[in-house]
Amino acid sequence: MAIKSFRPYTPPRRTMTVTDYSVLSGDKPEKSLLRPKSNNGGRNNLGRCTAKGRGGGNRQHYRIIDFRRRRDGESALVKSLQYDPNRSAFIALIQYPDGKLNYIIAPDGLQVGQYVSSGPDSEIRAGNTLPLSKIPDGTQIHNIELIPGQRGKLVRAAGTWAQLMAKEGKNAVIRLPSGEMRRVSADCRATIGRVSNTDHENVSLGKAGRTRHLGHRPTVRGMHKNPVDHPMGGGEAKGKGGKQGMSATGVLAKGFRTRRKSKARTYLVKDRRGK
Repeated sequence: MAIKSFRPYTPPRRTMTVTDYSVLSGDKPEKSLLRPKSNNGGRNNLGRCTAKGRGGGNRQHYRIIDFRRRRDGESALVKSLQYDPNRSAFIALIQYPDGKLNYIIAPDGLQVGQYVSSGPDSEIRAGNTLPLSKIPDGTQIHNIELIPGQRGKLVRAAGTWAQLMAKEGKNAVIRLPSGEMRRVSADCRATIGRVSNTDHENVSLGKAGRTRHLGHRPTVRGMHKNPVDHPMGGGEAKGKGGKQGMSATGVLAKGFRTRRKSKARTYLVKDRRGK
């Protein structure tokens, strides 16, 4: 995957870069796998803003992705690689022998015309989904289940990958992109390979307009608001007044842990902070 830059005929073009989409097929999305997606602009059912900084953006349809991959023993043909506005990774349209179409998260290196499969007897190849008990140690994986049969929930963003470190009885130890090492049931499934669009993190939007196209509105820092609008607001000039950093609703920042203790360390092997 490459990054495209432009001749700076305007100031934003000087720093703006885009992903090179030449690897995609350019096909229109499959209509049977599209669902309408409404834009609420961060408002709830009463019309009140409950999420700041949202609104606008281009119209989108949601693509139904198969995160479970439970059609064991069937090889599916990769028909096209497509862009998905709802996620940073690319998606692949696959077709099973009976004509059934599905979208999956496209791993890095997957090409049109290849075959992917799922199940315990599948080959160790990018795009194939197997139980963790059947995957060799040290393999790069993504789209990992937390509960067997639930669906893949971990490691789905562009360019990310986890590594299967070891197997301990009925559990498998995986290292997540954050550096955290965690136990997962060996019956959980994962897809081989690294997620596509590896250069996504290197793209520079270059101008405020592209941010608005993505549905993000301008945000104001809390210390520049009035006390009625933010706990860190008020005061003269730029003084913080000795206040600790927090959100508009009073949730502490800068080290306050939000993960529940009952769930935090049940399956944790190594903390992402190295402790």
